Amino acid sequence: MLSRLRASLMLRPCVSSCRWTHTKEKGKPLMLNPRTNKGMAFSLQERQILGLQGLLPPKIESQDIQAMRFQRNLKKMTEPLEKYIYLMGIQERNEKLFYRVLMEDIEELMPIVYTPTVGLACTQYGHIFRRPKGLFISILDRGHIRSILDNWPETNVAAVVVTDGERILGLGDLGVFGMGIPVGKLCLYTACAGIRPERCLPVVIDVGTDNETLLKDPFYMGLYQKRDRSQLYDDLIDEFMEAVVDKYGQDTLIQFEDFGNHNAFRLMRKYREKYCTFNDDIQGLNSHHLNILCQMDRPGFKYYLKSFKILYYAALGIANLITMSMVEKGLTQDEARKKIWMFDKDGLLVKGRAQETDSNQEAFVHESPGDVQSFLDAVNVIQPTAIIGVSGAGRLFTHDVLKKMGTLNKRPIIFALSNPTTKAECTAEDAYTLTDGRCLFASGSPFDTVTLADGRVFTPGQGNNAYIFPGVALAVILSGVRHISDTVFLEAAKTLADQLTDEELAEGRLYPPLSNIREVSIQMAVKVVRFVYANNMAFRYPEPKDKDTFVRSTVWDISYDSFLPDIYEWKGMNPAPDH
Repeated sequence: MLSRLRASLMLRPCVSSCRWTHTKEKGKPLMLNPRTNKGMAFSLQERQILGLQGLLPPKIESQDIQAMRFQRNLKKMTEPLEKYIYLMGIQERNEKLFYRVLMEDIEELMPIVYTPTVGLACTQYGHIFRRPKGLFISILDRGHIRSILDNWPETNVAAVVVTDGERILGLGDLGVFGMGIPVGKLCLYTACAGIRPERCLPVVIDVGTDNETLLKDPFYMGLYQKRDRSQLYDDLIDEFMEAVVDKYGQDTLIQFEDFGNHNAFRLMRKYREKYCTFNDDIQGLNSHHLNILCQMDRPGFKYYLKSFKILYYAALGIANLITMSMVEKGLTQDEARKKIWMFDKDGLLVKGRAQETDSNQEAFVHESPGDVQSFLDAVNVIQPTAIIGVSGAGRLFTHDVLKKMGTLNKRPIIFALSNPTTKAECTAEDAYTLTDGRCLFASGSPFDTVTLADGRVFTPGQGNNAYIFPGVALAVILSGVRHISDTVFLEAAKTLADQLTDEELAEGRLYPPLSNIREVSIQMAVKVVRFVYANNMAFRYPEPKDKDTFVRSTVWDISYDSFLPDIYEWKGMNPAPDH
């Protein structure tokens, strides 16, 4: 453990000795503020000048020792929810130490602060509650949202993640318990892309909940009422959007998260040309799937557009991005759409279906290919190259489905992306075993390594949208983008694909190692910054000449700042006359 800490320290420049931060706080308040607290890492001079002497044990500790203590404590814990509570406790006490611990073990800890454990934490949010994080805005606050924003202590907010809690992962309506999602997302803004945490604001909009269990739970923390679906809901969201840009500026990034589909699509259409906004479930979550197309012509991935077909279970958001990518590769829009088939709870989307079709789905409704009663029937009739699920439908990719995909394709693409793990369409073990290790597999939540009977070992790729949204957010913030086009996400997907080596692709990997996600995000931000300036989407000028240096210079550092006052002498001053 100690050797790993020392190695990581060698890779991280030490800037604390030359970076000075002014603070007006002294004594206990300085220690109670997670943004300024350093625990026992305050130097002797800082303790004496800032009124901390005697409030801390005599030992002066390095951040390395502090990180080692927390990492060892985490190793002793076995339950993911216990680890989540412990990590969030660190964040509440010492922000820089929290991100140090998270970043140094991102592969193990991302599933704790993000999916799948954050979903479990949301279901228990009122039961494990210790200290409020983020901003809570209820429908009873209509007409006063601007003054509520004024209560938030930070004034330089650049990114807002907001949810109304209606569709939390695969868990459904959790109301204000959904606050764990914006908090977790913004943790990754900082850990993955180096966006300063004080510039991030998590928000939950409380309009009630239709979850009967929560309405009977004495520990529920929101309004005890059914979800308001009247015009008042739209008025509330309108007021919220206007208040955010009025307070923080027109280029403030507003990310929508886990809204119900009936609101998510219409709100995206309503606001995307008026505000700097995107919906992660529709755009960000799905753009990392574009690896399929972005890498299609590379060695180890011998698929071609002529025979390529995708069968989705409830994944409308990705369809337009996939279509754009296919068109870019030479197909017409109609040709591209014909390669995309969709299946939902009512069956295959075909013309003349008895069930009502959402207007958003119309472009991808095809003539019936034959008698299709089940997802297996759809696979048999359509013969897809890839099957992708994001609906939380559980084990939709049955053994028969997986075996058939292995029969149809030399290298079948199987994306079981629903969260949490229990809602995944299949397990990694089933996918690899039933396709004889030939599939290209990705999941939304992490799965353990799979060893086949012949000794071959596969490390399942996690199709995590954390590969996309932090880097895109960093680029958007730095370049002053006002409206986020789908082409931005297409560019991000290309950048992600470029960072996967041919050797990794041949091994069945579809994503770079999660341990390298900070560099992945920074390179993505650089490419997207270049793209938006080249396409006149940026509004922050002068345009930086060296985009790489520009982006890297803004990345937040987890080294402690010095709070010693700026002491200096007046040079050249004449002494007072001697009387």
